[in-house]
Amino acid sequence: MTTRAVHTKHAPQPSAPAPAPAQALAPAAEGARTGAGAGRNILTAVALVATVPYLALKAAWLAGSRIGIPDGSVLLEAGTFLTVANAVTLAMDACVILLVLVLTRPWGLRTPAWMLTVPVFTATGLLTPILLAFPGQLLVRALGFGAGPEVAAAREPFLDSWVFLVVYTGFTVQGLALAALFVPYARRRWGRRWQGVVGERLPSPTGVVAAAAASGSLVLGALFLYWAFGGTAGLSAEQAAAHSAESAAGSVAHAICVLAAGAGALLLARGGVLRARWPLGLAWVGAAATLAWGAWLLIASLGPQLGQGEEPSIAAQLIYAGQMVTGSLATAVVTRFLISRRES
Repeated sequence: MTTRAVHTKHAPQPSAPAPAPAQALAPAAEGARTGAGAGRNILTAVALVATVPYLALKAAWLAGSRIGIPDGSVLLEAGTFLTVANAVTLAMDACVILLVLVLTRPWGLRTPAWMLTVPVFTATGLLTPILLAFPGQLLVRALGFGAGPEVAAAREPFLDSWVFLVVYTGFTVQGLALAALFVPYARRRWGRRWQGVVGERLPSPTGVVAAAAASGSLVLGALFLYWAFGGTAGLSAEQAAAHSAESAAGSVAHAICVLAAGAGALLLARGGVLRARWPLGLAWVGAAATLAWGAWLLIASLGPQLGQGEEPSIAAQLIYAGQMVTGSLATAVVTRFLISRRES
């Protein structure tokens, strides 16, 4: 009212000022959306490309190729068990392609939760120890602490060294790309589940389960660290002789994962004012890695052994089973915590 009163007929009418801020912000918002979309597309392409080396090798081996398999390798003597194992692992890595689509396509938000969380949990479990150990092993080699040429020459032929480098580089890239795609997806779909603090203590039965998981994680974590520093208890003579700085990096990675599972489960069960995403992340990643690798190693130990190597010791199989139990207990705590957040 006051503004119109001071205008003369010769004064130009100003344009409406209200839309100006929105118009100014629109390009920025559009740019942000475009930037996020471009980043997602890049991550999608990276994740898909990272599956190619492993899929190509497995497909070639199933077709009868010997690429990457040296003369005298025990793999050349393997029969049906290895063929089935190659087919299963090829299918598992192919599932990464479907998982990437679920995480990036609009219809992926309508996928039933269990159909997504089970493969994501499995992928987290199988890839996390590799993400931790493989860079450490590369660093060990770069610093000159890897197995020497005489040790490598004494080992029974298995695979060409380039196979491990190509495959585990692909796994590392897959893991990082999937994590970068899953976090924003989970934030959009389930963000409120880890918003705020942990909150109230979980029911006492869950606390007992968390305490059991923490106890198991301490025992297993100490054992893995013992192996990392050259301990031999629970190992076969063949495993003990194969100890190196590189294998120590793998043991340290498993120790980190199992300790994370126990610590995360305990923090979730006891409640408190800690931001929920940290203990939930610890428990999720640690439980997945401990359960998945325990199951993987136990299944491998129960199958036919390649070559003339020693049978896995009973102690080793019990340790693998202990990993599965500890991982399962921590997973139960994570599940109970997420259910309590849904109910609140």
